[in-house]
Amino acid sequence: MLDIKFVRENPEVVKENMRKKFQDSKLHLVDEVLEEDKEMRACQLKGDDLKAKTKKISKEIGALMKQGKKEEAEQVKQEIANIKNEIASLGEKENELRESVRSKMLQIPNIIDPSVPIGKDDSENVEVERFGEAVVPAYEIPHHADIIKSVNGMDKEAAGRTSGEGFYYLLGDIARLHEAMISHARDFMIENGFTYAIPPFMIHGDVVEGVMSFPEMQAMMYKIEGEDLYLIGTSEHSMIGKFKGQILKKEELPINMTSYSPCFRKEGGSHGLEERGLYRVHQFEKQEMVVLCEPEDSMDWYEKMWKLTVELFRSWDIPVRQLECCSGDLADLKVKSCDIEAWSPRQQKYFEVGSCSNLSDAQARRLGIRTKGDKGTYFLHTLNNTVVASPRGLIALLENNYQEDGTVLIPKALQPYMGGKTVIGKK
Repeated sequence: MLDIKFVRENPEVVKENMRKKFQDSKLHLVDEVLEEDKEMRACQLKGDDLKAKTKKISKEIGALMKQGKKEEAEQVKQEIANIKNEIASLGEKENELRESVRSKMLQIPNIIDPSVPIGKDDSENVEVERFGEAVVPAYEIPHHADIIKSVNGMDKEAAGRTSGEGFYYLLGDIARLHEAMISHARDFMIENGFTYAIPPFMIHGDVVEGVMSFPEMQAMMYKIEGEDLYLIGTSEHSMIGKFKGQILKKEELPINMTSYSPCFRKEGGSHGLEERGLYRVHQFEKQEMVVLCEPEDSMDWYEKMWKLTVELFRSWDIPVRQLECCSGDLADLKVKSCDIEAWSPRQQKYFEVGSCSNLSDAQARRLGIRTKGDKGTYFLHTLNNTVVASPRGLIALLENNYQEDGTVLIPKALQPYMGGKTVIGKK
């Protein structure tokens, strides 16, 4: 959410930013916010004047009573009562306007960074850099579901009976490999100075509103019926929510944490669910990283964070690339974002395995996360990045380490988590 003062002083900048994000349908919000904000402040000013007037004429009552002017004193009392009714009415109007302004401000997108490429959707995202050689072997790479099936590693049919479409059982060496990736990612992040955390997997609605836009929430999140609780779609939600309403000490900054959680997503709409495999499912596990830092440090952290994901995937012998998200592909709270995509030798193209985002002070402003400096309190910047989300990371690992004889090599970095195993063989 933007600072209302910034919107007052820079309405055309805010509108131009909407145009760059191809959200012309929202342009009217800026004018409506400015008009309602003006009216709200007028109500507040008038209310303050009336309160001052009430205070002043209240002193007259005592003087009139001393003079025996009872009737005049009663008239003053009635005047005060009328003024108080007007103050109450102004207060109600002010609150209505404040709520309306906030609701509209929540829909106005954050100002994107000047470096963000302009484009309508993810088809116009820009490749920045590749890491590792994208090899297409001479032999055929099966679909990941078939690789897993060959070692009895998955049962979607049983999951359909217990939970429905979009769920799965992982079994044996595949389940173990899945957890090895998560465990290695955890230790990798700890070694890089991040504090490990396991957060709550459900959060209140006000935290949801603080960390994401309403359209995102509707598309992603499951709500617990009859309760103010939502299942998290990523641990970033509860990790940022941890600091809601807090004024953090400057000496504690930056706060950099890595968190494990299961994640739950509707995956509705045009994307749908993948019937055979594990690419798009309702439930998965994820190692995340989040940072809260001084505003001037957030872009440096952004660069550090996505590079850590690249380093981790390269340790598993998976070629990856960094893809800069264009303006139309940025969620409303983000000022800059990039995807890390892994190479698929089967499809001979890259696919998304993680995303790194700088949200500047948008989440902090919504949730009231601040620090105190020489010039008073101010909002921090927040960032998040996927370390690894499995099973997408698992798909990339299986395809890139699949051998002609049907076995899958276990990358050296993961072997200690697999009891020393070096290969998963056909069964």
